[in-house]
Amino acid sequence: MHHITVVALRIVLGLIFAGSVFIQVVMLSLLTLDVSTADPDVALIRTPLVVLTVLGILALQVAVVCVWGLLTMVRRGTVFSTGAFRLVDIVIGAFTAASLLAFGLGVALAPGEAVAPGVVLLIGGVAVMIGAVALIVLVLRALLVQAVRTDLEARQLRTELDEVI
Repeated sequence: MHHITVVALRIVLGLIFAGSVFIQVVMLSLLTLDVSTADPDVALIRTPLVVLTVLGILALQVAVVCVWGLLTMVRRGTVFSTGAFRLVDIVIGAFTAASLLAFGLGVALAPGEAVAPGVVLLIGGVAVMIGAVALIVLVLRALLVQAVRTDLEARQLRTELDEVI
């Protein structure tokens, strides 16, 4: 991977992390205040809305930190090792949790008249898309397993060839 690509991705990851912290601290505080002054139907969904959103953002932050760690492994040339599996597994878990949290948010918003049914449907679609990302990363993990296996075999063959020479 080119150095520019790694730097660009680190900048994007840093912006995502900073933006998510901003949303957790500032925007959710404002949302909590705004929803608490709304009509009673909306006030009932305040707690699930805030809790599920905070947990969803936390899952995103965990994934960002793990991808940062994978980028560090790329820079060091150690990404094709068994140490990368732990980080990839955590990313898969974070996206799976985010998908379930988005689905839970849709379920929490579905009853009553506080939110339009179309919004609940959109949240369900987002939950499916986030779940798809988890499945894509799972497939990429399988490719990483094959790459690590191939790298190990290549090292063994080089060692045998060095012994012969």
